[in-house]
Amino acid sequence: MTNRQSDSPVGVGNRLRRRRKALRLTLKDVADRTGLTEGHLSQVERDQVNASVRTLQRLCEVLKLSVGDLFDQGGSVASPVLRFRDTHGMSFGEGATKIKLTPGGFDHLEVLLGHFAPGGSTGVEPYTHGSSEELLLVLSGEVEVWVREQPHRLSAFDSIHYLSSEPHRVVEVTGTEEARVLWAIAPPTY
Repeated sequence: MTNRQSDSPVGVGNRLRRRRKALRLTLKDVADRTGLTEGHLSQVERDQVNASVRTLQRLCEVLKLSVGDLFDQGGSVASPVLRFRDTHGMSFGEGATKIKLTPGGFDHLEVLLGHFAPGGSTGVEPYTHGSSEELLLVLSGEVEVWVREQPHRLSAFDSIHYLSSEPHRVVEVTGTEEARVLWAIAPPTY
């Protein structure tokens, strides 16, 4: 249980600490949400003890990471270039897709490219996620962005900022054209 992990360039504990600080969480915040003690978390973050798989799962749930992100050393060694052809999109809402443009190792910023089919949206209901700052920039088309039940119609190169904890929703409004948007979220919530 006292086995150090100092042989890895970026230890699991350091990765957990960077992410916790990026999310502006204290050791107490994480301890309260995971049921672990602050002392144990501190030892894990300093790579003084190895955490069990279940402990890592609980920490990753709170820190919005996958357990695999803790062991991925690619971000520190790999090329800083991310090729669009290597990205993967995911469908969400109604007639919408998102593509993550930032690598998983980024703790302070996340950038997503969104595509909305004519009439597409993030869904019928507004949603929230985390408590990050979010900026939406319209690249093409027209969208209506609802924040706190207030609509804002945006065209190409218009932007809006809000907190991800505020209920929000995006809708392509023409019904005949596609729309593309770019989200910048700090710290990451996806």
